[in-house]
Amino acid sequence: MNLTHTKLQPFPHSPPLTHPTFLFSSRSLLPFPRNLKPAHVSPSFLYKKHTLLRYGCFGVSRSRTRSSISEVEEEQKQKPVLVKRAYPFDEIEPKWQRYWEQNRTFRTPNDVDTSKPKFYVLDMFPYPSGAGLHVGHPLGYTATDILARFKRMQGYNVLHPMGWDAFGLPAEQYAIETGTHPKLTTLRNINRFRSQLKSLGFSYDWDREISTIEPEYYKWTQWIFLQLLTRGLAYQAEVPVNWCPALGTVLANEEVVDGVSERGGHPVIRKPMRQWILKITAYADRLLEDLDELDWPESIKEMQRNWIGRSEGAEVEFCVLDSDGRETDMKITVYTTRPDTIFGATYLVVAPEYTLLSSIVSTEQRESVEEYQDIASRKSDLERTELQKEKTGVFSGCHAKNPTSGEPIPIWVADYVLGSYGTGAIMAVPAHDARDHEFASKFNIPIKWVVTPNNGSCFESGKAYSGEGIIVNSSNLKVGLDINGLSSKEAAYRVIEWAEKVGKGKKKVNYKLRDWLFARQRYWGEPIPVIFLEDSGESLPVLESELPLTLPELDDFTPSGTGEPPLSKAVSWVKTIDPSSGKPATRETNTMPQWAGSCWYYLRFMDPKNSNELVDKAKEKYWSPVDVYVGGAEHAVLHLLYSRFWHKVLYDIGAVSTKEPFKCVINQGIILGEVQYTACKDTDGNYISADSADDLGEYVQENIPEERVVKSGEFFVLKDNPNIRLIARAHKMSKSRGNVVNPDDVVSEYGADSLRLYEMFMGPFRDSKTWNTSGIEGVHRFLGRTWRLIVGSPLYHGAFKDGTLVTDEEPTTEQLRALHKCIAKVTEEIEGTRFNTGISAMMEFINAAYKWDKQPKAIIEAFVLLLSPYAPHMAEELWSRLGHPDSIAYEAFPKADPAYLKESTVVLPVQINGKTRGTIQVEKGCSEEDAFTLASQDEKLSKYLNGKPIKKRIFVPGKILNVILDRQNVKAGSIQ
Repeated sequence: MNLTHTKLQPFPHSPPLTHPTFLFSSRSLLPFPRNLKPAHVSPSFLYKKHTLLRYGCFGVSRSRTRSSISEVEEEQKQKPVLVKRAYPFDEIEPKWQRYWEQNRTFRTPNDVDTSKPKFYVLDMFPYPSGAGLHVGHPLGYTATDILARFKRMQGYNVLHPMGWDAFGLPAEQYAIETGTHPKLTTLRNINRFRSQLKSLGFSYDWDREISTIEPEYYKWTQWIFLQLLTRGLAYQAEVPVNWCPALGTVLANEEVVDGVSERGGHPVIRKPMRQWILKITAYADRLLEDLDELDWPESIKEMQRNWIGRSEGAEVEFCVLDSDGRETDMKITVYTTRPDTIFGATYLVVAPEYTLLSSIVSTEQRESVEEYQDIASRKSDLERTELQKEKTGVFSGCHAKNPTSGEPIPIWVADYVLGSYGTGAIMAVPAHDARDHEFASKFNIPIKWVVTPNNGSCFESGKAYSGEGIIVNSSNLKVGLDINGLSSKEAAYRVIEWAEKVGKGKKKVNYKLRDWLFARQRYWGEPIPVIFLEDSGESLPVLESELPLTLPELDDFTPSGTGEPPLSKAVSWVKTIDPSSGKPATRETNTMPQWAGSCWYYLRFMDPKNSNELVDKAKEKYWSPVDVYVGGAEHAVLHLLYSRFWHKVLYDIGAVSTKEPFKCVINQGIILGEVQYTACKDTDGNYISADSADDLGEYVQENIPEERVVKSGEFFVLKDNPNIRLIARAHKMSKSRGNVVNPDDVVSEYGADSLRLYEMFMGPFRDSKTWNTSGIEGVHRFLGRTWRLIVGSPLYHGAFKDGTLVTDEEPTTEQLRALHKCIAKVTEEIEGTRFNTGISAMMEFINAAYKWDKQPKAIIEAFVLLLSPYAPHMAEELWSRLGHPDSIAYEAFPKADPAYLKESTVVLPVQINGKTRGTIQVEKGCSEEDAFTLASQDEKLSKYLNGKPIKKRIFVPGKILNVILDRQNVKAGSIQ
């Protein structure tokens, strides 16, 4: 029987026997005896009660390493042995997780004492995928758990819930591929996620758990939609959309990356469809202005400002000319942020989807324009507006008149202009806009300079000048406009004033932000609560009393491929009756996007069981806003912006009491997979250094295992050929790269507390970090040292005795100083979310405590309280062993006493005849005589002082002690 590969389970509560690498005795750690091969051991021997060790290891004394099997058996009968562990995390952690669950330790009562301060800390709730958690996920969850536990111990009412963002494309795609209903796979995934989260000891209030797929929850998502509909903030329109044939649904602009779907990487095209849209643009100014009040990362706020994209400018009309150059009744209205440059507009550009394009284009150019429109429809907005992309376009065959210069200018069709921005048409000023300049240069369109820099510098040849300055070449007395010599700002004001006076335009504020495309042609989403009368097609909201409108059960939920949603297959569900008129009607068959349920879930956690209203007003008023919201920076625009929009609507209707949902947002860094090493090879298969690979042209790459790598200076090289520099790179964890680390494996080997501490100790919380499994051993050793300091070393058989080693003696001043210094540091670092340095402070304390002869209970209890938010399982066990019957979770967090934070000693330099020979540690206020005595007793300094005649001493308290020897009475060479 090969023990290294056989899992044995002799006792009901023993872990699998998988690693019989070492043998232990009460005195030593020994390798497996050479004469006792695993294959020689009989199963009956292994199962003997006193000889089978808990982790598959045998206890053998040093003197008996070459004994026979029978002798080993006999010895084991007399002296049963267990594996020595750093500490028994495998027993502690399940024990306290059961305790927390059975006692509902972290339950937040429905009716809390509102006289106490509150702390609402929230994770961006996860989408429960089938892959489960990897070690990158617990980073944010551990941080919020530390904050939650810390605030509970400070006397706050804490709300720390967890739920599931469970609707969406991934579950539906998996269901289509496997033929399994998405609800079944989603619930299975939720169960796995919940189990993993509980195994890490997070103090969530599981009584408040919610899932967006439950009708009791999405009833209120539908209710919010009805409020939007009633207020004109939800409407239907025929709009060009991102259609993904493979997924069979419309995607928002943000869900399309480089022309393919974010989910699955499928091609996306543009096509007009009738869609539900939410009027988020009505809140653009408020969404922008209120950012200033938020304690959010400045980068996130800037991303939202750019996404909203508020700009001030003008709308100006350009009259379309016929083939003979005469003005027609057709006008093209452009939006510009630089009306001061209007005299420099030498052509117009309209978007391929511009509504009037078919009326403008000439007969000769129609085929070319239609072909160009088809090509543009296959590109995403991001592709079309990318600054680095080569500009493309086609002439419409028609001209317009510049209203200021009076000159005819060509009208072009180009995809770098979007139909959804402004009016879908722009005036192009190639001398003063980089994109226009590139386009004009490519298609030989005139370039006219109308702005000179304020400093009088010359234009850079071949480039546009986009800055402000003094206006030139901008006068036409026939139309009554002369802006030459004015500054850009003054000229812009004058042009707008002129345009409004002559009826050619007006001042206009514009936004990049587009209304939110809200419909999806998918099954796995919230049904939209709207019906359509069959006789008139009129849309009517479903009555609130009929909510929730639940999803029908479908066997076939595959996309139709035509844009007709899967719900249209549920014929008996689709056909209904309008309760008000009794007329036949049909239900809306589009569903809401995944973002809908996640827009407001933070409110439901405040009152998750309420069947009468979205959230009780008193509870909402107490708990709002979320104090700390932790999640990834990738949600900067979509989720956070949408949530802010819905929250402001709810604020306007009186459903919530705050203008903003999240007071403080923190973005945790990404945990990258372990560093991967790659070597470069030339075409002959020879290794070449990475720094010279690009110079050689063609080369291939080969992954190198870590054992063949060594660090040389700042770089990594081949161990057997240090001249070959390697590429060392860490990537984001993904199944495709094979660098995912399962937290279950880490917990099994090191324990949940070690995983929690390591993720916090890796580096600053907001920074990206590289996972290194070997790095967890350091924090595991720290926890083991903490355990042994308080509980003691294991007994000869590997188990630990009950109780602790602490004493009832009064702490010394030194111990109190060490403790309160640690309290102050840990408190400060938790509040600043600098968790790694908080752990360092606790490590320093343990190092100091190991030098003490006694461990006073008062000191150790306070330290265990400090440890509790970080390593809750160990802290609970130690707290119990220290004689406390209740959980540590609600014990008061220690407060630092300022009296012990003041440094009571100073380092005093000691000079001999003016030359510094060493230092001594003295109390503040130390006398000259005491300082000299300490110096004389110092091992290094005594050789200069003892037995030497002293002429005088110069002492500056707290600064220096200088001893002047009497050289006349000192033998030559005695002073070195």
